[in-house]
Amino acid sequence: MANLTIRNFPEDLLEKLRHQAKAEKRSLNSEILMVLEKCVDLYHTANKDDPFPREAQIELWEKIAGEWDDRRSAEEICADLKAQRTAGRKVDL
Repeated sequence: MANLTIRNFPEDLLEKLRHQAKAEKRSLNSEILMVLEKCVDLYHTANKDDPFPREAQIELWEKIAGEWDDRRSAEEICADLKAQRTAGRKVDL
């Protein structure tokens, strides 16, 4: 098996993965592999016009709903999400 180094890994994402791994009773490494496998499988099983089906998005959002603590208002969070988007990506709201 290959080894992989990921640079500049966001600390908040790492903490979320640690929490998720603990909840799923897996090692951090196993949890990261599981998340990557699920995302890659979703990508490859979706049709070309819809690389990430709406149902898959909803399922993932429902799974993480309520798992984070954020003191910002919904408006501030939405504004931050919109500001972080990359140009040219199709988003259906």
